[in-house]
Amino acid sequence: MTTPTAGEGPSLADALTAEHAAVFAYGVVAAFSNPTRATQVAADAGGHRACRDSLTDMLTAADMAAPAAAAGYTLPFPVVDPITAAQLAAQAEADTAVAWRAVVEHGETGDTRSLGVKALTDAAIREADWHVALGTDPVTDPFPGQP
Repeated sequence: MTTPTAGEGPSLADALTAEHAAVFAYGVVAAFSNPTRATQVAADAGGHRACRDSLTDMLTAADMAAPAAAAGYTLPFPVVDPITAAQLAAQAEADTAVAWRAVVEHGETGDTRSLGVKALTDAAIREADWHVALGTDPVTDPFPGQP
């Protein structure tokens, strides 16, 4: 990937912040999730950690500010059982999709837009998987990442 431009930096930093929050959320999801979902939780959390790490490396290599993870994050609702854990996972995916859509919208280079499209697609697929687990209808969002 080419070095991101200064104009792309803020949206990439926002995406990194969203990835930090998703990694935190998946820690909570793992604690309350149905044990039969352990593989899905681990894979999804791993995807967010990999994305977080590559974004941190990319921003650091470009001498841009790479926001650090907060000590903790406020959850959008109490998580007390496997259902609310799955709802939190779906929400984390929806939130990261919003951040990655902004990367696509503000991308000045094809590399950055491609990175954003891939991450947005990954988040939308993971969100759909959680909607299937929850029995949510519709399963997919026609415009993922649209606030």
